[in-house]
Amino acid sequence: MNARDVMSKPVVTVHPDTPTRDIARLLLDKHISAVPVVDNDGAAVGIVSEGDLIRPERAARAARGQSWLEILAEGEPIAPELVAWLHSQHHTARAVMSAPAITVGEDTELGEIARVLVTHRIKRVPVVRDGRVIGIVARDDLLRALAASKADL
Repeated sequence: MNARDVMSKPVVTVHPDTPTRDIARLLLDKHISAVPVVDNDGAAVGIVSEGDLIRPERAARAARGQSWLEILAEGEPIAPELVAWLHSQHHTARAVMSAPAITVGEDTELGEIARVLVTHRIKRVPVVRDGRVIGIVARDDLLRALAASKADL
C-alpha cells in the first residue's frame, strides 16, 4: 500500500497570509488537527497544527534567535518587542507554521511514510503530485491501514 491508498482528500489548506484565528476556526469546524500551508501554486511551504497555534512563542523565539532559557540564563531582560509579539492577536500562518514542509509523493509506501513521521517527529505529512498538495497522511490513517490489513489475514 502507498500514500494514495490511505491519504485523506480533499485536503484542507491555507495560504501563508491566513490569520491564525481563521486557522483555529477551520480546524474546529473541519474536526482536523493541522493544515498544510500552500503558496499560490499549491506547493506546500509549511504546516500549522493545533500545537503551533497554542505555542506561538516558538516562532517569536526563532525570530529572536535565542531560547527562553538562554535569555534567562544570561540575565537579559526580555525584549519588549518579543512580549508585544506574544500578546498580539494578529498573527498569520507564516508566523507560526512549521517549515519547511516535509512531504511525500503519492507512490510512497506506508513503511516509508511511517519512517518519515518517526524520523521528523511529526504526526502527519502532506502528499504531493507535481509539486501540489493532493492529500495528507496522518498517523491514524496508517493505523487504519494496519488494522484493515490484519483483518484480511
